[in-house]
Amino acid sequence: MLTRMLMIALVITSALHGAPDATIHVLMVTEVGEIELALDAKHAPATVTNFLRYVDGGFYQGGVFHRTVTPDNQPNNKIRIEVIQGGINPARTKEDGPEIALERTSVTGLRHFDGTISMARNGPDTATSDFFICINDQPELDFSGQRNPDGQGFAAFGKVLRGMDVVRSIQSAPAEDQSLTPVVVILSVNRTDKL
Repeated sequence: MLTRMLMIALVITSALHGAPDATIHVLMVTEVGEIELALDAKHAPATVTNFLRYVDGGFYQGGVFHRTVTPDNQPNNKIRIEVIQGGINPARTKEDGPEIALERTSVTGLRHFDGTISMARNGPDTATSDFFICINDQPELDFSGQRNPDGQGFAAFGKVLRGMDVVRSIQSAPAEDQSLTPVVVILSVNRTDKL
């Protein structure tokens, strides 16, 4: 039994780490356009696995972009950032999964550049299904960045290949404080090899 479990673990590890380019392409269709993503399973395997669990389970179908952070709507923050934040279908919130360990940028080597997708969180090791996409480079979201007082940064796990015009459109949509009003609906998120 232990040997079988070890073999399964090795197959999974090799699938994620063994390929020189463990990139998984995902297409996110929103009501305002498409965003094509490349997820980096080689450098952020646990975070990508977590995100794909929600993708493959259809959790983002009917999900929403609910938050926009712009230079003008964070008056109480010394460190200002630019991101849009989305999550699963609100009707499925009770099915949200367990919190995952934070894959720090100091370990993964991934950084919060323009178009980076990353996991939203409160404290370290608290991310579940909410994610955000960076507008412009956001080094204060990396490990040792000052946006979060704990300095642990956020788990970057991929980037936008196509659709930054859609991301910027969502960022500039009407909002009350940082809450998009109305939210921008995510129609579907699928691996492109399954389309």
